Amino acid sequence: MGLAPVFDTRARLLVLGSFPGAASLQAAQYYAHPRNAFWPVMGALLDECDMRARPYEERLQTLRRHRIALWDAVAACQREGSLDTAIEAAEPSDLGELVARLPTLRAIACNGALAHKQTLLALPGTELPVLRLPSTSPAHAGLGLADKIDAWRKALAPYL
Repeated sequence: MGLAPVFDTRARLLVLGSFPGAASLQAAQYYAHPRNAFWPVMGALLDECDMRARPYEERLQTLRRHRIALWDAVAACQREGSLDTAIEAAEPSDLGELVARLPTLRAIACNGALAHKQTLLALPGTELPVLRLPSTSPAHAGLGLADKIDAWRKALAPYL
């Protein structure tokens, strides 16, 4: 099983990962791997200094304050290690139920290809924009941090 969704019902943006990696599951925290760029990317987008250095609950409060919800597209799966390519028997999260609880939601941002694919399967015909963003995972080292920040900023600027 993955992690519970983090949200405030006033959220305008829902960020979906695929499924938590081993470090995140062990810590019971989203994006706990020290080389995952998620928290630095969000800090840059939200003009919040050094998000990774903050206590975890404070990071979540920062997302809520900026009207950003956080969850994963896969609720449960079989996987050895932390790579998305190793995910088997994926059980989707109930994205429809969460989206219904977010009346001011304007877009869904998918952190990587698998999150995007699973979201489109879970929400066929949604009128919300479903954006595929470069993965912040350290396994996707083709883009550096500055390029990831730039891509996320360009895609999400209308929704932040």
